[in-house]
Amino acid sequence: MSAEDSKKRPAILIIDDDEQVRNLLREILSDGNDCALAGSAEDALALLGTESFNLVISDINMGGISGLELIPRVLEQTPDTVVVMISGQQTIDYAIESMRAGAFDYITKPLGIRQIHAAVRRALEHHELLREKRRYENHLEDLVKERTAEVEHLAYYDRLTDLPNRVLFADRCAQALAIAHGTQHQTGVLLVSLDRFKKINDTLGHDAGDVVLTEAAARLRNCVGEADTVARSDGDEFALLLTQVSEAGELANVSLAIADAFKPPFQLGRQEVYVTVSIGIGIFPLNGEDHSTILRNASAALYRAKKQGGNNCQFYAADMNAQAHKRLALETSMRRAIENDEFITYYQPLVNLASGEVVGSEALVRWLHPELGLLPPAKFIGLAEDTGMIVDIGDFVMSTACAQTRAWQDRGYGRLHIAVNVSARHFRQPNFLDRVVQILKETRLDPVCLELELTETSIMENPEAAVELLTEIRNLGARVAIDDFGTGYSSLSYLKRLPIDTVKLDRSFVNGATSDPDDAALVMAIITLAHNLGLKVIAEGVETDEQMNFLRLLRCDEAQGYLFSKPVPAEDFESALTLAPQRKLSFLARSPRPDLNDYSNVVNLASKPIRSSGR
Repeated sequence: MSAEDSKKRPAILIIDDDEQVRNLLREILSDGNDCALAGSAEDALALLGTESFNLVISDINMGGISGLELIPRVLEQTPDTVVVMISGQQTIDYAIESMRAGAFDYITKPLGIRQIHAAVRRALEHHELLREKRRYENHLEDLVKERTAEVEHLAYYDRLTDLPNRVLFADRCAQALAIAHGTQHQTGVLLVSLDRFKKINDTLGHDAGDVVLTEAAARLRNCVGEADTVARSDGDEFALLLTQVSEAGELANVSLAIADAFKPPFQLGRQEVYVTVSIGIGIFPLNGEDHSTILRNASAALYRAKKQGGNNCQFYAADMNAQAHKRLALETSMRRAIENDEFITYYQPLVNLASGEVVGSEALVRWLHPELGLLPPAKFIGLAEDTGMIVDIGDFVMSTACAQTRAWQDRGYGRLHIAVNVSARHFRQPNFLDRVVQILKETRLDPVCLELELTETSIMENPEAAVELLTEIRNLGARVAIDDFGTGYSSLSYLKRLPIDTVKLDRSFVNGATSDPDDAALVMAIITLAHNLGLKVIAEGVETDEQMNFLRLLRCDEAQGYLFSKPVPAEDFESALTLAPQRKLSFLARSPRPDLNDYSNVVNLASKPIRSSGR
């Protein structure tokens, strides 16, 4: 990139037939960007004929040419321009239609400042990637323009997998390092070897081995981005080139993704074959200044991975290996923890905001590690998901929580209910419903007292199957809640088609509800629309009296958070119930319902027409 290009401010074209929206977006984005305005798609196309823009932000529904019709025209005129759509429609269908038309992102009204800045940042980063990719492709075309396409393919691509071969990979590696020298970015090289591949060839024949190699190539392609390179290096070995790496942790994440991609079996006729991989990782500039040194060091790391029995990854740098070993040690400890009952369940009260009554609790897992002490979920849940151990942990928490709730009911503490988090991986298990039925039967807990909490994304992975399973769960009498609502991809208008009972308001919105008009508007909209759909609303992360009173003002049904109690062991939770035999928090029960005037400033700001109107 030239010095002139690096100093040039990104150019953004804002298209909306509502002048107020245009001016608002220009005000939000003018710092650091050159913004141009157009009131229609026709005006925008005229501008695009004379000027170039990094980013186009367009409304969908306009008089004349619509935003959806505009997208292909923009991309045809300027392929490197990124298009982001805005609309007052809250359904996922509009977002899907925009993406199919070629849009990079989709923003819904009312417009949130943080949402806009985040979307614009992502879009401008994508624009830079497109420009870099185009420079790279142009440079490659200059190198090979004298050769025919057939000769080029035979010389630079593997005949079996159609991946770049070792020669082309080395060339791309050298070019990527040259670019990285100028941009100060890191570049990663991963060498991936199929463990015990020779046994497949010897046992099932070379045709079966070719099937495995072809499928392995496809799985590896799905683990990296379009700007990255996957090549067949030699025999059962593949090479991956990852550019624009900001930290070594990204390469570790890619390695985990590769390991996950190889967990499903390879289908060889009627025979299923499981294949694991060993991975060696080299990083520029930490492990060398040229591509041959990086490749040599990555090969040394791969050799070490194989010597350790395969099915693992190794960084060339010793300190990075220490992190990989730490993760392996934690995984080993976790398997032992399941066998030794080291996981324990904590309980956080769920409080009825109208009465102050403790109506139940949410079950939260903790790991009592024999060496590291009490570990919160953030320290191990991600690893449990990656390894599949989350299924056993989820079964344990559900069983323990249901049994404990039934015990409290038997001791006269009322008809408490229990909320249990269900991971996406646990939810996808074929026997999930059977396990729920079995646990309810073993613990003698009335199904109506159990609420299963799932995230939006876990349901949206396969909506049809999720609807069927959730319907069966509710037919049992159990309840279903959407956890962390507002952080996923769906909308309330879509959720009305799902068999759910409760929406849990994410703590990030609650935290700013009394100070940030955008968060206040979101909280108000979610609670109002959820109630209109017959859904209960629970607010998470309530930490101040002001937040609690604001939620009570909006008639939020229930809440949990440190204002009431942090998650505590079962005995501490029961002690609190004993001290308050009517299960009421006295300070809440005595507190009068707040007046609208107490929050008029936030409510008025949040209710401005420009934020609440939609098309």
